[in-house]
Amino acid sequence: MRKHTRKFLSLFLSLSMASSFCIPAMAAEGDTTAAADDGIVVLYTNDVHCTSDDGMSYAAIAAYKAEMEADYGADNVTLVDNGDAIQGGILGSLSKGSWIVDIMNNVGYDIAIPGNHEFDFGMDTFLDIAKNQAEYTYVSCNFVDADGKAVLEPYTMVTYGDVDVAYVGISTPETLTKSAPAYFQNDKGEYIYGFCQDKDGKALYDQVQDTVDAARKAGAEYVVALAHLGEDAQSSPWMSTEVIANTTGIDVVLDGHSHTTEPSKTVKNADGEDVLLSQTGTKAESIGKLVISADGTMTTELVALADVDTTSQAYTTAKTFIEGIQAEYTAMSEEVVATSSVDLTINDPYTGERAVRSAETNLGDLCADAYRVLLGADIGFVNGGGVRDNIAAGNITYGNIIAVHPFGNLACLVEVSGQQILDALELGSMQAGVSESGGFLQVSGIKYTVDTSIPTSVELDDAGNFVKVAGDRRVKDVQVLDSETGEYTAIDPKATYTLASHNYMLKDGGDGYAMFGADNVKILKDEVMVDNEVLINYIKDELGGVVGEQYANPRGDGRITVLYADADFSSWYGEAVRYVVNNSMMSTTNGFSFTPFGQVSRATVYQVIYNMEGAPAVEKTTVTDTEGKWYSDCINWAASVGLFEGTTFGEDQTITRAEIADLIAAYADYKGIKAPDADGSMEKAPDYSSIPADSLDGMTFCYYAGIMTGNEAGQLMPAGQLTRVEFAQVLANFGALTAEKPAA
Repeated sequence: MRKHTRKFLSLFLSLSMASSFCIPAMAAEGDTTAAADDGIVVLYTNDVHCTSDDGMSYAAIAAYKAEMEADYGADNVTLVDNGDAIQGGILGSLSKGSWIVDIMNNVGYDIAIPGNHEFDFGMDTFLDIAKNQAEYTYVSCNFVDADGKAVLEPYTMVTYGDVDVAYVGISTPETLTKSAPAYFQNDKGEYIYGFCQDKDGKALYDQVQDTVDAARKAGAEYVVALAHLGEDAQSSPWMSTEVIANTTGIDVVLDGHSHTTEPSKTVKNADGEDVLLSQTGTKAESIGKLVISADGTMTTELVALADVDTTSQAYTTAKTFIEGIQAEYTAMSEEVVATSSVDLTINDPYTGERAVRSAETNLGDLCADAYRVLLGADIGFVNGGGVRDNIAAGNITYGNIIAVHPFGNLACLVEVSGQQILDALELGSMQAGVSESGGFLQVSGIKYTVDTSIPTSVELDDAGNFVKVAGDRRVKDVQVLDSETGEYTAIDPKATYTLASHNYMLKDGGDGYAMFGADNVKILKDEVMVDNEVLINYIKDELGGVVGEQYANPRGDGRITVLYADADFSSWYGEAVRYVVNNSMMSTTNGFSFTPFGQVSRATVYQVIYNMEGAPAVEKTTVTDTEGKWYSDCINWAASVGLFEGTTFGEDQTITRAEIADLIAAYADYKGIKAPDADGSMEKAPDYSSIPADSLDGMTFCYYAGIMTGNEAGQLMPAGQLTRVEFAQVLANFGALTAEKPAA
């Protein structure tokens, strides 16, 4: 830290090591310099993940810091980072985080904490960065060694005039599984580092409380917690909200880890007092601004970096520095290594939201296939958290590949039992249907179903590692591919299989996969190739340099079926829902639910038809009022092929059965599917006369094609609406028709 005088005092207390690591600490005295009459400003970032690969976000951060220094005085502005900065992109991968630290030094960061991904290049690398390279101060009160001593300063005190502010670092205990566990162990597999982890969170709460108390005793007027904890339920009992609720003395928590965009909210502490909580999202979407006014008022807000002045000297200086670093890897990253005829994605094709951590995707399939095929395994696994970026159709560069696999994990081939495979699938599916999980498995050579209506019965230890499955399993119908016959057969728990993945999972037990690990598997091929080279070589050598139509479906080829908890797959609509989800026709409503009895809108029907066509590129926008809407592409495509008339779409309202029939019939005509012969039976329907004249042809087509045949009473209900499961059945019926009568 360069702008402020710091007070440091470290008090390391010897504590017994029982189920957790913990140690209270205090910071030391120093001089004071700057006045704080105009307020104190703390600028904060979190989960940046090497975003400078994609632009000049760090330059914008430098510019905004300079602006705040001009407004409040340089000595009254502090810039902090709340973890996961040095990994997640090309710059981090190629330099093991070093280039990012150089940029942060240049921008003028003052304080940072280690997130779980700060350790992804190994403990030695991180400690060298923290203690030798970083010009800013790393703090963490709960990152401790085997003797219970804090590895870093638990907090740092910054003096603004006569005001002392303590910055307490809190790193997520999930680090033990969300980075490689081996990094925190000795060569005997014993943990020599920890994060005050235990099952009920008390060890962490106590450690934070001891550190806050020490900071207050040392003279802190305000305590700002710099946290990498997050608000995801899967992080319980270590969520930031839980730490606040179980401690006192913290004024504000600046958070990270869950990638939540949280401008400002209040959470009650253990004394019922309000504590501010804020988080900036991820990838430098914004920079956070905490203002501590002279009267003690504290406010937080998020400032979009896109709005920062890019003409300032501070921006230009940082930009020039970043460009110098980027020049070192540009030639390598721009080298074309392959091509793809399809878009390869980690996202939901409907919503654009990330899906690779909760469902199968085509890029996940490709990555898992690469491990299995190149290493000659029965089965290939890749964790969803290790597949980081999309690859657009067209040329594939080395940079594209590194963006997908930025961690530098090493490919391994091991021998395991069928039971270990079953346990791994169960662990990977713990959060399925509820939330994302970096440990969700993308697979090759195996297929299975996850029934999310069954609560997970996976038991974990205090560090988040797999222990056992204690009850009913939610993973069903697991089948392994016979590469010689091309047939799938039921997995045998007692049989031996070869499994290909990387050292993070197979040797180090990353993401909690303790059923693997060097002591639990027979290693056949040990760290033979870097993960991004595995992917490159598979595409070049096995696919002839071209990723083709076998990977066209953004939802993959049906290896993983997720049965959503809100849908009864044993009911009449079960197979229809499977059909539309597996074929990327319909999606979930919120990432984890199907909402069976929700209503279908006009835009939904057009989107489904568009998806059935493979979501072709839209070259011209003619329907003007769809700009910025999720359904813009599908409506404009429909207009281009004559399935929509007009230049405005209007409101996205629910759609009647008659209107759906019209669209289905029009789409069938577009596909060259002839109308079936009519025998007049339709006219016997009790409500036949209520069919609007302009919908009669469409409903007639759908009726005789077996797509929409009415209810049990024979009623056609043209003015009625379809639920999502009824629409799914319509699409399944249409699919059966097209299978029997292909386009002419």
